[in-house]
This record gives sequence, C-alpha cells and structure tokens, in this order.
Amino acid sequence: MESTINIENVVASTKLAEEFDLHKIEAELEGAEYNKEKFPGLVYRVKAPRAAFLIFTSGKVVCTGAKNVEDVRTVITNMAQTLKSIGFENIDLEPEIHVQNIVASADLKTDLNLNAIALGLGLENIEYEPEQFPGLVYRIKTPKVVVLIFSSGKLVVTGGKSPEECEEGVKIVREQLENMGLL
Repeated sequence: MESTINIENVVASTKLAEEFDLHKIEAELEGAEYNKEKFPGLVYRVKAPRAAFLIFTSGKVVCTGAKNVEDVRTVITNMAQTLKSIGFENIDLEPEIHVQNIVASADLKTDLNLNAIALGLGLENIEYEPEQFPGLVYRIKTPKVVVLIFSSGKLVVTGGKSPEECEEGVKIVREQLENMGLL
C-alpha cells in the first residue's frame, strides 16, 4: 500500500534587484507580457525547465510551475543571467530562494469512505461538504500542510515548503486511515 508523491508545482520567491523597469524587460524578452492595468507584474514563461515568472518593479520575482526544487534554482539562476545579459547591471546572480508552496499528488490506490474518515479524523481538523466540493479537506498542524482526500484514494497535498513535508503529510494520512481500519 505504498504511495509516493508526485510534485505538481513549486512556487518560490526571490529578489534579483532593487528595482526593475518592466517595460524594458517586456521590450527585450520575447514573449514577456506586461499590462499594468491587468496585473502589477510582468509575466514571462520559460520552456526548459518549464516555469513561469512574475517579475515586479520592486525587484522581487515569483517563480511558479516548476516540477521540483532543483528546477526552481536552475530557472531563477538562468533568469538572473538573462536579465544581466539584456542590460540590468545590479542583478543578484546567486539570490536567496524561498520555497513558498509545493503542491503534490499521491494515490492510496483504494476507494475511501469520506464520511467515515470525516468522523474518524475529528471535525475540528477537517472540512467536508460533499455538496460543495467532492474532497475532504484535512489540515495537518505539523508539518503545516493541507491534504485533500478524495473517495478515489487520490490525495492532493498543498502548503508544504519541502518535498519531505508533503511526503510526511501523506504518511500521516495513511497511518491515521490504517489506525481507523479505513485503508
């Protein structure tokens, strides 16, 4: 009954400079999109590894869409070098990167009775309103993650700051379901 997580998305932030001229970046980088009326940041997508950037005038950058933490480091380093190459002088080429959120999925490979799980986990830790949303929302305190549990046995873990926290969230769910005789 082993399940491993698949990382679906890593969101990370960093600061590459004290400020950016987003119009200059839009003019220099093919595919960059900046529309101040719609969104205060510039959107730029890269293909290898695949990720998207939100770049702000403050010099802050948010990277989303990467499938692992190593890819985040790679694309942010590449982005810093690209910005330097188009004329931004004061770019931090080795910025401190903060993982904000990891979304991962897992499969327990069995059907689950969400009504029994809701009762077993205790109503103070869960949200389950099947007429509103088909999954049970389980908030775990340590690690601070949220696990969406579906009757198909599929899980979505969000809020983790590392793959290990996501893995631990799945482990806690599996152990609790086993202890309740529901797995």
